[in-house]
Amino acid sequence: MVDKPAASESDARAEHVRDLLRRSIAVKQKLIENHCDGIVRLAEICIEAIAGGGKLMFCGNGGSAADAQHLAAELLVRITPQLDRDGVPAIALAMDSSAMTACGNDYSYEIFYERMVKTLGRKGDVLIAITTSGMSPNVIRALKAARARGIVALGFLGGKGGLALTECDAAVIVPDSETGRIQEAHIAMGHAMMELIEEGLLARGAIHRV
Repeated sequence: MVDKPAASESDARAEHVRDLLRRSIAVKQKLIENHCDGIVRLAEICIEAIAGGGKLMFCGNGGSAADAQHLAAELLVRITPQLDRDGVPAIALAMDSSAMTACGNDYSYEIFYERMVKTLGRKGDVLIAITTSGMSPNVIRALKAARARGIVALGFLGGKGGLALTECDAAVIVPDSETGRIQEAHIAMGHAMMELIEEGLLARGAIHRV
């Protein structure tokens, strides 16, 4: 039989959860106060690219790779449950485990995203790089490769933006140093941005209801 935690232990854990949620709310409040225009700007760049025949590519590591897949899926399928519409061209570059592990085995994981951008990206596309530290070498290499090919490089960053900021045409930086809180803000930003993209493409007739 498993012993239940003492009331004081349970209370302490509940307070830990409350504190975590308060910190998450505080970070999002900073976004509300300072970064909404930046999120709108990123969405507008994406709308222009897709309406012009381009696509979105997403990349990140760990939880940010999962966020990249999450956001690409919102566009490929739908983000608004009540709205049936055409798919929007979006690729999460980490989805192909065979290509990723082959690259890691034959070359290095550090060049994987760069290689995908060089191979799959075209002028007129947009790369959205998600990194909480802004210091991920593979993400930075992908951003450099994108800009060299006329692909717009956007960032969902954290902290002070790190080296990735210098390789972005535009970015929103979550002003915090706690990885989990930055990731929570990134997915909230991403949902807002995907909704704006969906609405903007429908308004322009670039995609249609089905």
